[in-house]
Amino acid sequence: MPKMTAMEAAVKILQSEGVDLAFGVPGAAILPFYDALRNSGIKHVLVRHEEGGTHAAEGYNRASGKIGVCIGTSGPAGTNMVTGLYSALADSTPILCITGQAPRDKLHKEDFQAVDVAAITRPVTKWSVMVMEAAQVPWAFRQAFQIMRSGRPGPVHIDLPLDVQKEVIEYDAECDAPLEVIRPRPQRKAIVKALDMMMEAERPVIIAGGGIITAEASDLLVRLAEMLNTPVIPTLMGWGAIADDHPLNAGMVGLQTQHRYGNATFLECDFVLGIGNRWANRHTGSLDVYTKGRRFVHVDVEPSQIGRVFCPDLGIVSDARCALEAFIEVAREMDAAGRLRRPDAWVAQVRERKRVMHRRTDFDNVPIKPQRVFQEINAAFDEDTRFVTAIGLYQIASGQFQRVYKPRHYLVCGQAGPLGWEISACIGAKLAEPETDVVGIVGDYSFQFLIEELAVAAQHKVPFVIVLLNNAYLGLIRQAERGFDMDYEVQLGFENINCPEIGAYGVDHVKAAEAFGCRAIRVFRPDEIAGAIDWAKGEARAERVPVIVEVITERVTNIAMGPEIDNISEFEEVLDIPADLEMA
Repeated sequence: MPKMTAMEAAVKILQSEGVDLAFGVPGAAILPFYDALRNSGIKHVLVRHEEGGTHAAEGYNRASGKIGVCIGTSGPAGTNMVTGLYSALADSTPILCITGQAPRDKLHKEDFQAVDVAAITRPVTKWSVMVMEAAQVPWAFRQAFQIMRSGRPGPVHIDLPLDVQKEVIEYDAECDAPLEVIRPRPQRKAIVKALDMMMEAERPVIIAGGGIITAEASDLLVRLAEMLNTPVIPTLMGWGAIADDHPLNAGMVGLQTQHRYGNATFLECDFVLGIGNRWANRHTGSLDVYTKGRRFVHVDVEPSQIGRVFCPDLGIVSDARCALEAFIEVAREMDAAGRLRRPDAWVAQVRERKRVMHRRTDFDNVPIKPQRVFQEINAAFDEDTRFVTAIGLYQIASGQFQRVYKPRHYLVCGQAGPLGWEISACIGAKLAEPETDVVGIVGDYSFQFLIEELAVAAQHKVPFVIVLLNNAYLGLIRQAERGFDMDYEVQLGFENINCPEIGAYGVDHVKAAEAFGCRAIRVFRPDEIAGAIDWAKGEARAERVPVIVEVITERVTNIAMGPEIDNISEFEEVLDIPADLEMA
């Protein structure tokens, strides 16, 4: 039997599982793993902070569908990864975190940086394990990949004591292979019943969740929707599963990232088929309003998700791709038997709402309105562009005004929403598919978290464009019902916010970006945005570094929000669409 160190065996497994890139920060307790990684052919990107490594791994997976890997040493390296693991778990993102640990005989002696990281990360992972026997290392890594890919995807953490890493074991890579991935298939009777329920409805809709994109099933979703002629409402995580300009795309629903026509259509529907979604609270709002007067079928790969938020009329446990294949098969049989009823009149109503219920974006105001920024973004980038955004007022505006046309082309940390996610996720997304343009949409507050990761992109020649919306006003937080009083603002130094060159924290974003080896430009007027974005695209391609376009926006924006989907505070500036104007 071939002999090798436990870490050499671990690296062979990473290779056989398709890993070709890892993000990490080395340290003493993980050096044996790095020694094994050295000649493996797996590319390593040195990040500046372990949290940044986790978010880069998230972006890499979300763009490519391949497992993202991040590496750290013992102690605070593992605790720094907790936020990224939580973000990955919340958004069903499979990433593998590998950490070093103190030797086994030192774990109970309060050794330097010896902390039970596996216990700390267990609540924010699908599986977290400290491997105590070197002979178990290969099987721990095999099981990690099986767990990450099976059922609802998610992150796994493996903690490796230093002496375990160094131990020589017997392992034959030629006699080993990836473990079977478990993807539940639906019961045919349940699929038939779901379609029978849909045929009884007058105004059905399909809710397309992120599980459809994860299962690589967007093509099947569109095929089913066209067969049934049924409108589709993508969730924020499912955005791109059906193109925004597809005739059956009915718009997004929710309290914040939503479209007027999407909410209006949902409030009129009487049947909902949810596939790969989890009824997130920012999507549903008040459950009384959301569920009243309509029947629900919920399809999800994870059994514990069904009934978690509310009890559906029918629950189906299935992988999204398997479910859609089954729906299409049964729908064909029903069509052949003359039992497939298509709600053509309802679809016509949905398309009319989508045609007329738009909001204005063509503002010429100074300071610039965010609506205008997103109008320029839609015009400047084509449908192949991959967008990355995080959390805050800019994410909400993005959800209301951007356009998305393809799966895996809108990456957002939908549930956890860690500030600073965008820069690292942009790095991972760009390295996943270097030929695809990547654009980060960032707010001034989030931009300053993990800003040091810009140096990673500059060092490794990872080019992308960042559009930074700077209202120097803490965005959404400053518009909350319970804001800061003026005395507190002065104490915190907010008196500086009248100078747009200096943000709410006394940071010049242009100079900060340039200090990390990037390029940047600041824009004050709406007619300057298009030219600045054009310049940024050219500079990113020529210099192979991130380029930032900082747009100085108004402090307070009338962004549509509300407590329920039937109680949204709308814009005063609603677009008046002439009756003869065709809009997608």
